[in-house]
Amino acid sequence: MSNIVDPLVAQIAARIRGERERRRLTLAQVADASGVSRAMINRIERAESSPTAVVLGKLAAAFQIPLSALLTPAEATGVHRTADAEEWHDPATGYRRRQITGPRFPADIAEVHLPPGARVPYPAASLAFQRVAVWVLDGRLTFHEGDAVHELCAGDSIEIDEPVPHVFANTSDAECRYAVVLTRVARP
Repeated sequence: MSNIVDPLVAQIAARIRGERERRRLTLAQVADASGVSRAMINRIERAESSPTAVVLGKLAAAFQIPLSALLTPAEATGVHRTADAEEWHDPATGYRRRQITGPRFPADIAEVHLPPGARVPYPAASLAFQRVAVWVLDGRLTFHEGDAVHELCAGDSIEIDEPVPHVFANTSDAECRYAVVLTRVARP
């Protein structure tokens, strides 16, 4: 077994531990709020496990922050070069995500590559205090917004105003690439 820790996994570990400690929460309290086991959170915080997109979504919801806050260094700002960008890979689905904007920019923009057959669900709480737009750049995306299902093709977009459970699914045989744009709002 290798003792080499992926720098992005270490960064995610530090961000999750930092958010928990800043709020003075125990592992048990975060586990209760997120639905992620204490043992898993502990392994993630020690960079012993790379979290899936679903787990990151649950942890972000528990902290009431956007997912990108767990993936982006706090000091990231200014010019973002493609060559320097770190792309996060979900070990369970192959989902790949690259942050376009830093944490201080008023809109959170990410580029996502969703492989064929991948399905990534997020709880309603992951959208609390946020408005979201999803813009399909290439391929097809099946987007579940609560009970509604939207079939989106390249060029299509959807805006989500209310925090509801949502699922990004690629039911096609080709990769889907889309942008997610989030802005903070005062109400949940």
